[in-house]
Amino acid sequence: MKKVLFIAFILGSIFTNAVAQDLITAADLAKEMKNPNYVIVSADLETEYAKVHITNAVNVSYKAFFKPGKIEGILVPTAEMEKIFGEKGVSESKTIVVYDEGAGKYATRVYWILKHLGAANVKVLDGGLAAWKAGRKPVTKNPSNVAAAAFKAKPNSKMIVDAAAATASKGKANTVLVDCREEKEFKGADGKSPGHIPWAVNVDHTTLLKADHTFKSKADLEKIFAAAGITKDKTVILYCSTGVRTGKAYLALTSILGYPNVVVYDNGLNEWIANGSAVEK
Repeated sequence: MKKVLFIAFILGSIFTNAVAQDLITAADLAKEMKNPNYVIVSADLETEYAKVHITNAVNVSYKAFFKPGKIEGILVPTAEMEKIFGEKGVSESKTIVVYDEGAGKYATRVYWILKHLGAANVKVLDGGLAAWKAGRKPVTKNPSNVAAAAFKAKPNSKMIVDAAAATASKGKANTVLVDCREEKEFKGADGKSPGHIPWAVNVDHTTLLKADHTFKSKADLEKIFAAAGITKDKTVILYCSTGVRTGKAYLALTSILGYPNVVVYDNGLNEWIANGSAVEK
């Protein structure tokens, strides 16, 4: 019996370490600066990238994936996403490290897109550019000149759901619909938001990071999600307005906490409202 428990403990430890590897520290990334198998991606807007960025980083803004149209945030087709990444020298065969200024939402958005497209090795710089600067690592204003690459996507349809799946989650004990927007938006108290999908619970994405912009500890994250009734035995459907703010919760749940069934209603509240579906404050 003791032997069985020991083996289970070892396997559990291996799994925990494996799923936690989607975050990388500034110190560890600095060691890979000259590694040809690594590509560093700034997910910030082009204007922010032009001000300062990590040396050798390329810029793939999170907004590059917004399809033009009335509903903001709808993803462009897969072929276009392949082109966007490929033109910036990003190949799915490399280890891709994504970062933003520190808020985490833009980096984790591009992280989720890359995972959805089938990239095998994707990491997020924990603490973003703020942590990089704090560690006195090299930055520049000069754009990186990189050769184009071939990005071959293998989209994982199981990571994304539509409005019908969000609707079907109502009243299901084994499914929880999670609004990742700020609490005031969820409550319709910010003067702009009409509220939220009626049966959704709220986990404000800003509560997942510490003051230094790094992710909170596993124990703290477990408490945050458990307090909202989000447990490992449930299917978790994440949404926000455009999909951008779901990334932090997705990384926390899958990579840090090891939740097995986490998906994103990617078209989110913007589509929900456009469809005339009910919301409440």
